[in-house]
Amino acid sequence: MSSLDDENTERNLGSGDGPLQPSLVPGDARGGMREVAILAAPLVATQIMVTAMGVVDSAIVGRLGAAELGAVGLGGMWVWTITCFFVGTSAGVQTFVAQHHGAGRADRCGTWSWQGLASVVPLAGLAALAIFVAAEGFVAFLAPSEHIAPLATGYMRARAFGIMGITAASSLSSFFRGVGDTRTPLFATLVANVANLFLDLGLVYGWFGMPRLGVVGAGIATSISEWIYFAAIATIFLRPFITRRFHTRFHPPDLAEIKRLWRTGIPIGGQWVIEMLAFAVFTTLVARMGDAPMAASQAFIQLLSLSFMQAVGISIATTTLVGRYIGAGQLEVVGRSFRSSMILGGILAGIIATLFVVVPDRLLGIFSRDPDVLRLGGPLLVVGAFYQFFDAIAIVTDGALRGAGDTRRPFLVRCLLSWFVFLPLAYLLAFPMGWGLTGAWLGGLGAIVMLAGYLFLRFRSGAWRWIRI
Repeated sequence: MSSLDDENTERNLGSGDGPLQPSLVPGDARGGMREVAILAAPLVATQIMVTAMGVVDSAIVGRLGAAELGAVGLGGMWVWTITCFFVGTSAGVQTFVAQHHGAGRADRCGTWSWQGLASVVPLAGLAALAIFVAAEGFVAFLAPSEHIAPLATGYMRARAFGIMGITAASSLSSFFRGVGDTRTPLFATLVANVANLFLDLGLVYGWFGMPRLGVVGAGIATSISEWIYFAAIATIFLRPFITRRFHTRFHPPDLAEIKRLWRTGIPIGGQWVIEMLAFAVFTTLVARMGDAPMAASQAFIQLLSLSFMQAVGISIATTTLVGRYIGAGQLEVVGRSFRSSMILGGILAGIIATLFVVVPDRLLGIFSRDPDVLRLGGPLLVVGAFYQFFDAIAIVTDGALRGAGDTRRPFLVRCLLSWFVFLPLAYLLAFPMGWGLTGAWLGGLGAIVMLAGYLFLRFRSGAWRWIRI
């Protein structure tokens, strides 16, 4: 980054003296579609690239066979279920940074990433060690097919090495998003994705003089790329201009600040892990249906991930805008930002829904050419067209609540819906009702519709106005 880039960034971020004027657009356009789109565009690209690591793993490994694709799906799902608690907790950094930045306290922004690193990354390391040691016994307990089990064990062990890297990168990415810099995380994920593609081709197929390791190679490639992601974003985090502007030099752990961070961040990480745990149990049930249903479900999940990551990007932008305008005391702009985010998210979800219905075979063909996989996957995309639309509503609204620090009640509701609606309904429709794989996903659709409705009404109630972090 050149000195000219530093000057441009400083102009965009403001001087930091007094209440922030935290907008990329003129005052009368604050909270409008243009501001949301400007902030969200790099975030959408970033989230798609983050997801692309798993998609690339699945697409490359899928050419090896249905069992290999199913192993990546099962192993990757459980690794992420554990990892997402740490990533979600560190995402709480964004709320604090955004509100301090909005209040004109740029000097208080840098410390929060260090508190996130100190309090979350060591715990992620312990979790990674536990996964590596217990992977074989854990997969045996899940009881997938005899073809999937050893492959999933190797993939989980390989992915364990990247857990600390992605957690640390999340803490630093949350800082940049909190101050409205959405391009730096985009750059870091671009570097990581290029590395992941190169390493995947090399370590899965034995190209470029690398050993041919198959499914394990895909896991190693992703883990290395997650550390590359952290290295890239840390380099920028410690640049002199950023250090001067936001005081990002090393801050020792502060127990009082860590407690504040955890009060907001742990419900975020908790809701992620509870939902993902339910989803991982769901995936395990699907794995017991056989290799083809598991492969079809994995291909469908990867397509869903590409669609809902657009909503995640808009959600992160919404978190930043809501946090900033609350910090600046401009509550009327908070509501306008939320409405604009919902409209933008709905438009993108509508486009994805159309693609799911119009060209299902081409989309599924990215991951597998197995006739059974394509046959089972077609009806799933029709369900997915509706699922990802309501999922977008839930994700964007969740981002708005997170920006206000309203994380505890959504955590509770997500827990209840995941375990008392999603899983029972999916099981009922899939097995007793005999609707199989499509029935299981219809259970997921019912749960996400209920969640979207609750979160939307929660934000509209204005309860977030009385929350103090």
